[in-house]
Amino acid sequence: MASSKVKIKVSSAFKMRGLVLRPEASRFLVEVLVSVSDLELEDVIERITDVVEKQPLTSNMIELSMVESAVQECSQSCDETIDHVFNIIGAFDVPRYLYSSERKKFVPIAMTSHPAPRICGTARDKAELFRERYTILQQRTHRHELFTPPVIGSDPDEGRNKFQLKTVEALLGSTAKLEEVIVLGMITQLKEGKFYLEDPTGTIQLNLSKAQFHSGLYTEACFVLAEGWYEDAVFHVNAFGFPPTEPSSTTRAYYGDVNFFGGPSPASVKSSAKLKQLEEQNEDAMFVFVSDVWLDSVEVLEKIHTMFSGYSAMPPTCFIFCGNFSSAPYGRNQIQALKDSLKALADVICEYPNIHKSSRFVFVPGPEDPGPSTILPRPPLAEHITEEFRQKVPFSVFTTNPCRIQYCTQEMVVFREDLVNKMCRNCVRFPSSSLDIPNHFVKTILSQGHLAPLPLYVSPVYWAYDYTLRVYPLPDVIVFADKYDPFNIANTDCLCINPGSFPRSGFTFKVYYPSNRSVEDSKLQGL
Repeated sequence: MASSKVKIKVSSAFKMRGLVLRPEASRFLVEVLVSVSDLELEDVIERITDVVEKQPLTSNMIELSMVESAVQECSQSCDETIDHVFNIIGAFDVPRYLYSSERKKFVPIAMTSHPAPRICGTARDKAELFRERYTILQQRTHRHELFTPPVIGSDPDEGRNKFQLKTVEALLGSTAKLEEVIVLGMITQLKEGKFYLEDPTGTIQLNLSKAQFHSGLYTEACFVLAEGWYEDAVFHVNAFGFPPTEPSSTTRAYYGDVNFFGGPSPASVKSSAKLKQLEEQNEDAMFVFVSDVWLDSVEVLEKIHTMFSGYSAMPPTCFIFCGNFSSAPYGRNQIQALKDSLKALADVICEYPNIHKSSRFVFVPGPEDPGPSTILPRPPLAEHITEEFRQKVPFSVFTTNPCRIQYCTQEMVVFREDLVNKMCRNCVRFPSSSLDIPNHFVKTILSQGHLAPLPLYVSPVYWAYDYTLRVYPLPDVIVFADKYDPFNIANTDCLCINPGSFPRSGFTFKVYYPSNRSVEDSKLQGL
């Protein structure tokens, strides 16, 4: 195509996004794109403008250096796909995005005035923690078909099935009685025995005497849609429900191929046709999830021996071992005992050369393993404890809790915490059918878009790193390594798995097959 036409197309594409190219940047782009065929030109320009927009821009003037780096990123060799096949992402490496209500999109923290997160957070971090949780749920709820305003000129009956969210401020500012109000807010207990609903605009006292609770585990500090009527500074709740969940595909259709999950890929791996093809072709890929691997227990080591001997002919892609790694995690010899236990496990792995050579080993620390504290996210086991093991088993990774695993186009989150019991103990009102606790639990986590929707005194979180516990957009798999009974539940295109406690549940574990997204329940009792 003639360079003058390319220049016009490039210039108009940047202007459409409110950006202006410096003359030297424009000349560089024209030189690069002149050889691109007419059919591909618009796609290539769009990819370049997308990458430019992701850079930390200080003004709308685009310099030559920015365009050069964007072109370089877009033209990187397809061989790089190999690096993106399998990645383990620690919690502290997860990228942070903030929702901009003005731009109606998520922007990287580097493009905002926010300081980089620190372990010792500030008071602002604590306030931001809840504000960010609220904002994410609010924008997701507003997009749901029940809360989108009816289209002008549409059937009047359509408008009757729509709801409108109110803020706490709107209720407090009203002197009249308000009927049939729906508010999105967080349940808090500001005074002993009195519950309040809180949002960024204020707090309001709740009367729960006639409240109906939809399915889920309603705890303090979780966000709810409260429906009821308001009079004399009290909100009389008729029903509580959770914000509606949203499949990952819907979220990505709205926000594009932003890589919220983390890892080396500049864009979301969901958009890679090459990785999707690899995933479908590799039908033998499997992930083995085992929780409470008590390495100091002779019986547990014997069962791991049995497991390895069964898998030696066809080694899994990855073994994910979750803590606690000691059955008695206390005493002054705890660290030395754990070192010796890991050494014994390394010796077992070395007995099976196929597994030693072909499988990866990922270790996620448990709440009682040696570490700084029980605050989430937890750092990996200390290097001096794991050094000998890593020398013997080079394909091993000691990661954080929670951690993320990306395999081809699939995203998995692994979280080792006894969360089901904690949430049941802290319910505002316990569900009437206790038989269905796993379903209530999964619905709560996915609706909240967060792994630990509990008060900070129950489940402490590093304030500035709360975003690492976010599950939005929803991953393909969430592994809750919990001591509760094992379960597999699919909800909103997200598969939630609990392998159960290995020694306590008759040596059960779970095997996940990514090619067909299926889970196999496995048990070693009696073998």
